[in-house]
Amino acid sequence: MEMLIRRGFLWQSFEIYGGIAGFIDYGPLGNGLRRRIENIWREFFVIGERAVEIDCPTIGIEEVYIASGHATSFTDVAIECSECGKVYRADHYIKEKLGLEIDESVEAVKSVLEEFNLKCECGGKFKDPEKFNLMFETKIGPGKGKRGYLRPETAQGIFISFRRLSDYFRDKLPFGVAQIGRSYRNEISPRQGVIRLREFNQAELEYFVHPEEKTHPEFEKYKSKIVKLLDKNNVEHEISLKEAVEKDIIKNELIAYFIAKTEEFLLNLGIDKSKLRFRQHKDDERAHYACDCWDAEVLTNYGWIEIVGIADRGCYDLSKHSKHSGEDLTVFVPYKEPIKVKKKVIVPEMSKLGPIFKKKAKKVAEELKNIDPEKISGKIKIIVEGEELEVPDECYSIKEVEEMVHGEKIIPHVIEPSFGLDRITYAVLEHSFDKDFVDGEERKVLRLKRWVAPVQIAVLPLLSKEPFVGKAKEITLKLKKAGFFTEYDDSGSIGRRYRRYDEIGTPFCITIDHQTFEDNTVTIRDRDTTSQIRVKIDDLLIVLSQLLNSDKDIKEFGEIFRE
Repeated sequence: MEMLIRRGFLWQSFEIYGGIAGFIDYGPLGNGLRRRIENIWREFFVIGERAVEIDCPTIGIEEVYIASGHATSFTDVAIECSECGKVYRADHYIKEKLGLEIDESVEAVKSVLEEFNLKCECGGKFKDPEKFNLMFETKIGPGKGKRGYLRPETAQGIFISFRRLSDYFRDKLPFGVAQIGRSYRNEISPRQGVIRLREFNQAELEYFVHPEEKTHPEFEKYKSKIVKLLDKNNVEHEISLKEAVEKDIIKNELIAYFIAKTEEFLLNLGIDKSKLRFRQHKDDERAHYACDCWDAEVLTNYGWIEIVGIADRGCYDLSKHSKHSGEDLTVFVPYKEPIKVKKKVIVPEMSKLGPIFKKKAKKVAEELKNIDPEKISGKIKIIVEGEELEVPDECYSIKEVEEMVHGEKIIPHVIEPSFGLDRITYAVLEHSFDKDFVDGEERKVLRLKRWVAPVQIAVLPLLSKEPFVGKAKEITLKLKKAGFFTEYDDSGSIGRRYRRYDEIGTPFCITIDHQTFEDNTVTIRDRDTTSQIRVKIDDLLIVLSQLLNSDKDIKEFGEIFRE
C-alpha cells in the first residue's frame, strides 16, 4: 500500500481535509490499470458474447428501488456506542471480536451483545442494534422535489430498459446487456482500504435466457476445464465443470460457463491461479430469488475476498418491475410448429354491460378478456380508471374454444456475472507484487501482465545530454503517436531509472546509448528477467506491438524476430 500511494496508483480521497473512510482517488497509474482491466472485460463479456453495452444514470427514482426491494431490504445491522458515539457494522464487529458468524438480524445481534457482554473498543456499552439502509438518499429537483437514491448496483438500469433492449435484439433469446460504471453503498464502517468502498466501480452483465434453456453454445469448449470449487456445505472440489453440473453441484450449464469464462478472464489479468477459488453461497446466505450463486474469491493479505458474483437471478427483477410499473416485460417465443390448444375464455355480454357501466362498458369488456377463467372464484372485481368495479354473472359467459397457438410469452431468466473492478484491480496488484535481487540489491517489482500495465514503455537516454536526450524524445513521440502508453525519463542513473519502472510494472525500457548513433539500434530491456535485446529503431513499432501482446521471453522472441 505504501508503494501504491507513493507511486501514484491510489490514495485517500479528501486527503488535505483529513479524508473519510470508504472513498479513494485513482492516481495516474491506478486509473490506467483499471481502464485496461475494463477494456479487457469488454473483450470477454461484450465483444465475445451476443451482448451490448449501455450506460444509465447513477441516480434512480424511488419507485425503482421500491420495486427491486432495495428500499426496504438493502440493510445491515448497525450498533452505536453510547459513550463515544462510534458506529460499527454489527456482524463484522462480532466476527472480529468474538470470531462468530451470526445471522444478520437485529434479534441475533442483540442476543450476542447480551450473552457476551460485548462492548465498544472504548469500553462503552452499545445501544440497541438497528437496521441501516445502505443506499445514499438524495432529492431530485427544487422545493420538496422527488426522492431518489444513488444506485447500489448497475443492474437495475438494465432491467428498467428491458423492453427497449428486447426490441433491439428482435426478441431473440439469449442476449446479454452490460454496464460498467459507479455504484454507491453507504457502508456503516468501511475498512480494509479498497476492499470495502462507499463509491465503487462495477462491470455487470445481465444475460437473458429462456427459463428452460440455461446453457451456452460454447459450454462444450469449457466442459472439461478443472476448477476449484467450495460448495455450500464447505466441501472442496477440484472437478471438471461438466461433472460439477452432472452432480448438481453447479445448478446449470450457463452458470458453469460463466464460472469458466470468469476464471479465464481473471487469469488473463494476472490473478494467481493457486489463490483463486469459486465459493457457492450457502442456503441461508443466498438471495431468496436466486437458485444458485457463486463468488469468485481470491486470497490476499486481507484473507479470501469476493471479487466476482455469478448468480442465477431467475425472473425476479423483471417480474417485480413489470408488476410495479404495469409494463409488459415478456418476450414472445415462437414454437417450431403451431399447436392446437383448447382453452376457456371469458366472453363479455355487451348488451348487459352497456346499461350497467355505460361509457365504461368497453373498458370493462377489455379487462374481462384479460382474466384467466381458471382463476375466477366468486364475483369478478376489476379496476377501471382507478375505480374498483364488480361485474355481475349475467354480464359474461365462459366458453371453451380451440385455437392455433404459434408461441408463448415468457419472462426471461437472468444469469448475472457481476465484477467488482476496484477489488480486482487491487488483487491484480497484490498478486503481481514481488521482491528479488538484481546486481546484489533488493528490487521491488510489479510483474503485471504486459497487456494490463498502465505504462507500457519507458524511454531512457543513457546520459541526460545531447544527442541522447533529443533521440530519446524523438522515439518517445513516435511511440505515443502509435498508441503506446510511453513515458520519457532522464532523471538519475540508468540503474535507478530501471528500478523505478520495475516498481510500477512497466514491461519494457528502451535505452538510447552510444551504439544507437552507430547503427540506429536501441536496447529493449525486459522487466521480469532484466534481459536485453537490440532492435533497429525502424522495427520498434512492430517488435513492441508483438511483445506487448505476448508472454514469451524477450530472448526467445529476439531469436524469432531475427530469423
